[in-house]
Amino acid sequence: MKHKEFKLTNLSVANKTTIYIFTMILVIFGFMQYDATPKEKFPEIVFPYFMVSTIHPGTSPADMENLITRPIEKHLKGIDGVKHISSNSIQDFSSIFIEFELTADEMQAYIDVRQAVDDARAELPSDLFREPEVSRIDLSEIPILFINLSGDLGLVKLKDIAEDLEDKIESLEEITRADIAGALDREIQINVDLY
Repeated sequence: MKHKEFKLTNLSVANKTTIYIFTMILVIFGFMQYDATPKEKFPEIVFPYFMVSTIHPGTSPADMENLITRPIEKHLKGIDGVKHISSNSIQDFSSIFIEFELTADEMQAYIDVRQAVDDARAELPSDLFREPEVSRIDLSEIPILFINLSGDLGLVKLKDIAEDLEDKIESLEEITRADIAGALDREIQINVDLY
């Protein structure tokens, strides 16, 4: 009885040295290509995300949904390249998040969102606190680390420590920016008695 033979396998087994050399050449070529590939520590990644936020004081979440969120969403759904729309309506505030396909031109997407919001303006209440605001969501601006300071040292001493820590963190080459939030600013008040 004759067994089925695989010619490529038999050839490889018969010429082991050639296969080893060929494999080593591939590995060396792979390392050379990896070394030659340009790399960035922090590449800029652009995600076309936008948010439309609207403030309307004294309005319940249900009214925010019906009077503001839905009319704007209706106009946003007609934009080409929109991947996903999600919204949140709470007391006095409406936020709509628009995600575009990664292939979308970010500037054109912003213009389209702005135009859709302007088109929806006629359907919105006339007494809005402020016009709906369109903003780009930049993921590179989202902090990757929060450091909280607390203690029995007093606010002035804690702020001094925070400023020293901010300087040390910003001196690191990998850090682009560090911010202090929640610290009280010193203020001097001069009260003049006119009488």
